[in-house]
Amino acid sequence: MASMSSRLLTSFECRPDPDLSGVPRHHKPGSGRFTGGIGYAPAGSVAFNGLSSLIFKFPPNFVRQLSTKARRNCSNIGVAQIVAASWSNNNSPSEFPAVPAATSFDAVDTAAVPVSPVELATGDDLAVPADTSVDAVDTAVVPVELATGDDLGVNGNVGLVKDFPNSKEADFLGSDGSRAIHAGERQGRGIVTDALTTPVVNTSAYFFPNTAALKDFKEKRRDSFEYGRYGNPTTVVLEEKISALEGAESTLLLASGMCASIVMLLALVPAGGHMVTTTDCYRKTRIFMETFLPKMGITVTVIDPADVKGLESAVNNNKVSLFFTESPTNPFLRCVDIELVSKICHRKGALVCIDGTFATPLNQKALALGADLVLHSTTKYIGGHNDVLGGCISGSLKLVSEVRNFHHILGGTLNPNAAYMFIRGMKTLHLRLRQQNSTALRMAEILEAHPKVERVYYPGLPSHPEHELAKRQMTGFGGVVSFEVREDLKPTEFLDLNTTKFIDALKIPYIAPSFGGCESIVDQPALMSYWDLSQSERLKYGIKDNLVRFSFGVEDFEDLKADILQALDTI
Repeated sequence: MASMSSRLLTSFECRPDPDLSGVPRHHKPGSGRFTGGIGYAPAGSVAFNGLSSLIFKFPPNFVRQLSTKARRNCSNIGVAQIVAASWSNNNSPSEFPAVPAATSFDAVDTAAVPVSPVELATGDDLAVPADTSVDAVDTAVVPVELATGDDLGVNGNVGLVKDFPNSKEADFLGSDGSRAIHAGERQGRGIVTDALTTPVVNTSAYFFPNTAALKDFKEKRRDSFEYGRYGNPTTVVLEEKISALEGAESTLLLASGMCASIVMLLALVPAGGHMVTTTDCYRKTRIFMETFLPKMGITVTVIDPADVKGLESAVNNNKVSLFFTESPTNPFLRCVDIELVSKICHRKGALVCIDGTFATPLNQKALALGADLVLHSTTKYIGGHNDVLGGCISGSLKLVSEVRNFHHILGGTLNPNAAYMFIRGMKTLHLRLRQQNSTALRMAEILEAHPKVERVYYPGLPSHPEHELAKRQMTGFGGVVSFEVREDLKPTEFLDLNTTKFIDALKIPYIAPSFGGCESIVDQPALMSYWDLSQSERLKYGIKDNLVRFSFGVEDFEDLKADILQALDTI
């Protein structure tokens, strides 16, 4: 390591100030984006875009060769390339050619000259053959519009490109799989970088170069996130990606799926209002509706997912603000006729929000079917790796903005590092889901025919009450299968159940909550989610002690099949 350092550092030496009298200055001392410290030039010294009077002399073509590998990771490298090229192109390294004041950076002389190989202590061989001309080397200087106070791009002082293309306007992709990879990024990413992956912008606040810029922001002449709770460039990329998949005008990301549900309900259902939901749903959502909403005077009508007459009665006899349900539901995977319920609700001015977490944006397009909003726990399939929490709401710009404004008050902001992980996860969403859809359907058919399984709940099976509906409004049935294990007796203890013995005999899946990740997960809802209720109370929600919810991961189908069958053989 020491020899590598000495080999690199001995090539550098300090040199006198270059003559930059003809080069235009973009920053004045004490103003602009960078002030003080290195970027500040004391009176009497020469400053060039934040460089102090101490200038390093690089060996010939050092920066040019270095930039071939590293320029994508360096800010303002274009300026360094220009300066270094001017030094190395001059036959006399002790002199720095003056640049006419009217000359632009793009016009700086980069004529072809012989170059010598330079040994870089980076582990990569970046040397250029001696007879190679500069024109044959990648030395393209990407113009970087520096943030000088008045011209900071689309989102003000966060270093964003000006007028970057909107993903909806530049939609050249024909499939959801491709959109999951490129939407919000290749189609128009707002962050200044040519890095292949989206950078993580870790900041809690965004600064303004001067009071005039702040005033322009407040008077809507300038864009900025202002504060971390109000937005983040990395999160915007994720929002654009999900919007592209859902066909939505806007998407809001929040810290969890439960957070998304609560903020949406509080934003759209007024105090003293009325809403409708369904019997089968995520337990924590039900708890919020049963215990907190009544404190605001909000009443809730609960109907069966297929009870169309019950919905009509509710909207005709109450001033309903919102119909909110899952489709498919948790844990029985019931499906709601989204197109029909949307028509019923819209006639009476009620909004429709569908929690499509089990379906994903690839298996079901709730907005295209008539829903006003679609909600996801991105923790599940969208993240896909059981390693990050998040939630999202997609829909029209008007509605999502109402929820977003309320979210700005309540908080629950998604961390930009989590946003990056979701972006990464979405790039394999279509591949994972294809495997999970296939495995779940094939295993549902096997389980339904097995003598030790009493009943299977999966919308892909003809025996499912909404199978025909699911075929109409879904392109895949998801990776979760719920089923009831046959019990010969009715033991009083969970450990005596055949169901428990079956689960404990499994070798591949983890016993855990959640679903949708690469790893298979199994649980007994009666034990995992409804433990605090008595058996009779659980049965009110249809939760039997022998109910199993199995989330299939991306393991090989034959491995999962063999594991499940051997576990059933143990009971």
